[in-house]
Amino acid sequence: MSKTPDQNASNSSLQDSRHPDRRSFLKKASLAGATGAFAFAGLLDIASGAPASAKAHDHDDDSDDLRHEDREILIAAEIAEALAVTTYSNIIETAPFFGRLASDDQGYLRAALQEEMSHYALEQSVTASPSPFTSFFYPKDMFADAQTTLNVLVTLEDAFIAAYLVGVRNFSNSNLRVTAARIMGIESDHRTLARVVAPGVAAQDGGPIETVTGIQGVAESVDPPNNNGYERTLCWHKIEQAVAALTPFVDINAAKAAGFDVSKSFAFSPFTPKLPFHLGEFSSFEGC
Repeated sequence: MSKTPDQNASNSSLQDSRHPDRRSFLKKASLAGATGAFAFAGLLDIASGAPASAKAHDHDDDSDDLRHEDREILIAAEIAEALAVTTYSNIIETAPFFGRLASDDQGYLRAALQEEMSHYALEQSVTASPSPFTSFFYPKDMFADAQTTLNVLVTLEDAFIAAYLVGVRNFSNSNLRVTAARIMGIESDHRTLARVVAPGVAAQDGGPIETVTGIQGVAESVDPPNNNGYERTLCWHKIEQAVAALTPFVDINAAKAAGFDVSKSFAFSPFTPKLPFHLGEFSSFEGC
């Protein structure tokens, strides 16, 4: 049996001013891609039931079995982090607007890439299983169009925040719950920083971008970029709700239903992350 860390140790429309008729790709997927979501959930269930011998990187003596729901949440989180790494990597490497951002804005996105990879590596160390999905689909104009790219990026960060809050609700022990909260806080940073970047998009790339549309389908002003008093749960209480939101990114039928570009997919390429500052590293499940 795999082990837990030691006990001590909704969607409306994705749109912008240039695409006022665009329906939310997540809403489309929920309506037309139900089969894909069901298949994804089934694969997640299989993956979460797979045996794993590795233990989390905490070396105190007392440890409990990793429960089935814990594994489900962690495998879903791995998929989300693999998607995040793929998204940030392609923004940095292929998006034309990235090279015309100010250096500090570029730095935000480069740091986010390292942080998402660190999250993935931690979760994989606990499950001893890789993400069952390593290739992803995106909406049309992703990476080529700055507004689309930032809309999708904020949509994903919205989903990641809500998914980790599911972990805070449902993980079976305090170490996993606290770790979910710690990661959720970083995803919140990423959402805010994506909104910070928007006004810095160059005119030739459609900037400055003044509104960004996230998972709830509302074009929200980027002033201020930190526009939440409380994180948005999206009323998600089960990890299957996060799974459904991610389905169009991983399943070709759901991707088609959502209007994604299925002519190509983007591969997840893991690497060894280097976090920006040592005080913000994982350290342990206690966090100290």
